[in-house]
Amino acid sequence: MATSTMIQFLAAGQGADTSNRSQEETFISGGAITAGDWVALDVSQSGADKALYSIRTPAAAGAGNVVGVALDNAAGAGSAVRVVVAGYVQLANIVNGTLAGASLTTSGVTAGRALTYATGTHTGTGPCGIALTNAGGTNTAEAWVFKRF
Repeated sequence: MATSTMIQFLAAGQGADTSNRSQEETFISGGAITAGDWVALDVSQSGADKALYSIRTPAAAGAGNVVGVALDNAAGAGSAVRVVVAGYVQLANIVNGTLAGASLTTSGVTAGRALTYATGTHTGTGPCGIALTNAGGTNTAEAWVFKRF
């Protein structure tokens, strides 16, 4: 009986696409989005368009419909936006002072930004990712996005 073995290319220091370390989907923007913003499904749309359009996560603690981190800018509604829906992203909008290794949820203060997830504080939603580096003065860090759909 023949068997097949899948061999992954594993080498330190390679890009985000090495061995499929991140998964991207393309959405249509429902409003302005900046690369690095955490985005959510735009449930203001009709029918199946709710799963086609994305918006910055709202400034409401723990928005439950987070789908990932935008890789592209959108000046307004109607632009195609690539979104990392699972895995590594080099630039994610994360509150300054968030430490590497922290579980993340969306911010209750700033649209499109994540902060440290706190059990019991963000009821009704789970974490949407992990900070991979400390978030510095630019409110950004590397992150791992949890696949949510």
